[in-house]
Amino acid sequence: MSDEYPDAPPGLDLTKVRAHLDAELPGTVRGPLRARLFEGGRSNLTYLLEDGHSRWVLRRPPLGHVLATAHDMAREHRVLAALHPTRVPVPETLLLVEDPAVTGAPFYLMEYVEGTPHRDAAALGALGEQRVHALGLHLTDTLVELHAIDPAAVGLADFGRPEGFLERQLRRWGRQLDASRSREVAGIDELHQQLADTLPDSPAPTLVHGDYRLDNVLVGPDDRIKAVLDWEMSTLGDPLTDLGLLVMYTELARRYDGILPGAALAPGFPSTAELVARYAAGSGRDVSALGWYVGFASFKLAVVLEGIHYRFTQGGTVGGGFDRVGELVPLFVQFGLTSIKER
Repeated sequence: MSDEYPDAPPGLDLTKVRAHLDAELPGTVRGPLRARLFEGGRSNLTYLLEDGHSRWVLRRPPLGHVLATAHDMAREHRVLAALHPTRVPVPETLLLVEDPAVTGAPFYLMEYVEGTPHRDAAALGALGEQRVHALGLHLTDTLVELHAIDPAAVGLADFGRPEGFLERQLRRWGRQLDASRSREVAGIDELHQQLADTLPDSPAPTLVHGDYRLDNVLVGPDDRIKAVLDWEMSTLGDPLTDLGLLVMYTELARRYDGILPGAALAPGFPSTAELVARYAAGSGRDVSALGWYVGFASFKLAVVLEGIHYRFTQGGTVGGGFDRVGELVPLFVQFGLTSIKER
């Protein structure tokens, strides 16, 4: 995150936001409101707001090319509000604004949570092997806690349609790929077809995060997870999609050092086999078909990155690092094909 507050952060009309907050949450903002963009995000834009007394976080969709069904602020706000009273740690939501007239797009405001999103192996490794190992297991245990929640008990019974979830997800991501096509990507259609031809039988549905990984959680100084972030892909569905994605990120970080956040490279971080065994023991679920789920995670992230690459070519991204996103897509595709064959 930049050390300076720009007068007009990209994608945020601070004057209108301040006026709206004064009207909807009178007395909350007590000093001159400043904002800066959190760097590192590749999808929704996330800003730190500060008035000299308090801090908050504001989330809005990306600029430019935005896929239909993606970047739904109301859904993200709803799941955070529902989970806040549960054992799954999430920030408290303060306000949802669906009127794009305020700052060009819907947004929501939530509390600022102190914590570290671990992306770097050296920084994580400084904790020592025992603490790193315990954190990796805690990450898995938190996923087990999420998948143990009864959606109906927290008001999310209608948050998705779990029947036919995997088949519908494949169709959805295929459509999103078509909507973002700007070049040929070798193997991506083959991966899509192989996934469709080898659909597993899903376990009982749960609430799923959709992008669960170490750098999407905030870790406190006590090595406990203080908040799980980035719920834009959450829904009701197959819980093994979350585990498959966690495994994909862990394995790709280890196989291709430098292309993904590399915290899993820190000495002491649990092996993939240990993470999977921990999840299986905690949840009681059969994980024998996990190779398919890792392949699906690879396809999904390839599509996400291809969409970001498309936005970059259209000048719709904010921040640095987007120029290399397109190079990552073929790596995800090939890893996905390999994962399915190893099933």
